[in-house]
Amino acid sequence: MAVPKRKTSKSKRDMRRTHKKLDGPSLTTCPECGEAVQPHHACASCGAYKGRNVMESDEA
Repeated sequence: MAVPKRKTSKSKRDMRRTHKKLDGPSLTTCPECGEAVQPHHACASCGAYKGRNVMESDEA
């Protein structure tokens, strides 16, 4: 089995790991109520999607 000849430095190790980070979810604002929602998802607070009411809301 192959064994590294030299210890990998912290700089090289961290440069390799830069692409493994997680990104938070992208958010947009609901045009009906202004709440933050994920794109292409119905709004959880008002139930609107693409200008139509698609879910029952608790605000009624």
